[in-house]
Amino acid sequence: METRRTFIQKGLLGMTVAAMAGTAQGMTQVGLRKQKEDKFQLGIAGYSFVKFGLDESLAMMKRMGVRYLCIKDFHLPFKSTPAEITAFHEKLAASGVTGYAVGPIYMTKSRADIDNAFEYAKRVGVKLIVGIPNKDDLAYISDKTKAYDIRYAIHNHGPEDKLYPNATSIYELVKGLDPRMGLCFDMGHNMRDGQDPIKDLERYHKRIFDIHLKNVTAAAREGKTCELGRGVIDIPKFVKMLRKVGYDGKCSLEFEKDMSDPLAGLAESAGYFKGVQDASA
Repeated sequence: METRRTFIQKGLLGMTVAAMAGTAQGMTQVGLRKQKEDKFQLGIAGYSFVKFGLDESLAMMKRMGVRYLCIKDFHLPFKSTPAEITAFHEKLAASGVTGYAVGPIYMTKSRADIDNAFEYAKRVGVKLIVGIPNKDDLAYISDKTKAYDIRYAIHNHGPEDKLYPNATSIYELVKGLDPRMGLCFDMGHNMRDGQDPIKDLERYHKRIFDIHLKNVTAAAREGKTCELGRGVIDIPKFVKMLRKVGYDGKCSLEFEKDMSDPLAGLAESAGYFKGVQDASA
């Protein structure tokens, strides 16, 4: 027989459970809402999958819930036919993935490499090339961006890079060129060169078209890629700056810690980034 006391206890328990469920649901909705309100999207830099075929790479992306891919030529060769390009995009779509850019592509041998890269991007159907060109060819590339209406983002590679070690070295070269000339901002390499990736994001955001999202173990030449939440870059502050400047491109994880087995590190980094989005105002 149910006494008045047990009746009240059950009622209070039910109210508590309902309140907890409502709070959890509310927190989930707030988190999802914050991610939806962000103008930037999480992606993967194709180089992270350099040792894997397309099917394996897409399977990893599906497990992580990441839907944007910067396309590398080892997944879609430069000489791909229209039929092969169509089949490639269909395979991506079947996994819920969109190819948003091509590269990085090295273009330091001849201007023919530049011409081929723009034709490749046009055939693939993307509006962004990530490239590493010679400085002497920047005006030529600027003319190409106008002719093709395709943006060109130069990638910085840290202190070992004699051409483009950091964001400033690129910005100073492109600031007077066509506005479709800009940066693929590798924040990790920028930090390894002794720069401040958060301040540089604020300084150069109007010319940053793509971001290679990573953390590093030290703000020095010997710094190595590590999982996003384990390095010296303050990722929550970086996300706040993304929002402050209204960045609306991709933040693509590039994980070079273990190229033979990248899934665990990529998944941890993707989860951390989404958690920071949810937790930060």
